[in-house]
Amino acid sequence: MHVRQLVDIAGFVAHGGQLLIVRAADLSPAPLEQYWAVAKCRAENWNRALKLHLLHATAVEPPPAAPPELLATLEEIFVSEILTRVWTTVLVARDRRFRSGVDEPLARSAYDSHMEARGRALRMLLNRRLLSGRQAAALNVVRKRAERWSDVLIGGLLQKNVTSEFAVEPDRAHDFAEDLAERRELPGGRHAWRMTLTALGSAFNDVLHDPAANPDANARLAASILGCFPAELFDSTGLLQSLWLTRLTATASDAQGLIEELLAADSPLPVAFKGRRIG
Repeated sequence: MHVRQLVDIAGFVAHGGQLLIVRAADLSPAPLEQYWAVAKCRAENWNRALKLHLLHATAVEPPPAAPPELLATLEEIFVSEILTRVWTTVLVARDRRFRSGVDEPLARSAYDSHMEARGRALRMLLNRRLLSGRQAAALNVVRKRAERWSDVLIGGLLQKNVTSEFAVEPDRAHDFAEDLAERRELPGGRHAWRMTLTALGSAFNDVLHDPAANPDANARLAASILGCFPAELFDSTGLLQSLWLTRLTATASDAQGLIEELLAADSPLPVAFKGRRIG
């Protein structure tokens, strides 16, 4: 799965998450555990890839072109941040509303791993041993676009009294929320949010490289998130059948294997997992 598709998932989460936040039923633990495990593994993949490229960057002069794998990794970190921020916002809002004490620790652990990789990626944008000025500028455009869309989608969730903590610029997210509320009062305003999501779908079509850096991890991450949503929500939003099939791949066995892999690598479990049987 390419990171472009994760942008579409982020739009769905921003839309369906509004219902998930107020839905009293507990989330299934298996896809939540899988989300945490896949997010941690993917972040480790990013960090290893960035370290490897940094290790081999010995030239004094800027390279004529950075390898496609590096560009794909940096793009994936920046663009998939949209989904990470939006999904973290939804999980934290649910946890605080129903005081489960489980969703927020998982969400924050995955979020922190992504933000660590993001910090590495930002530093690499300034490293002229790795990227030419033109490539760095192009990546910066992608980064800024992703940050703006993160705040747009979180702004759409703010009407549910969720936190703006995970927005890139909380004030901007609140501005988007106010703008959306005003547009809804205009003739035809009930379509404002759907038009926003339609624009999101084409926002990154022309700026990202192929292939994806971590297509398998992206697919499993998407499956784990979609697996947290009730089946009826897919029908009510008219989601494509392919997205439904993606949801069905979120399984407890996947989560168990990924968690064992992380434990073997001495990666600490979040507080929510301690004392719990997984699987």
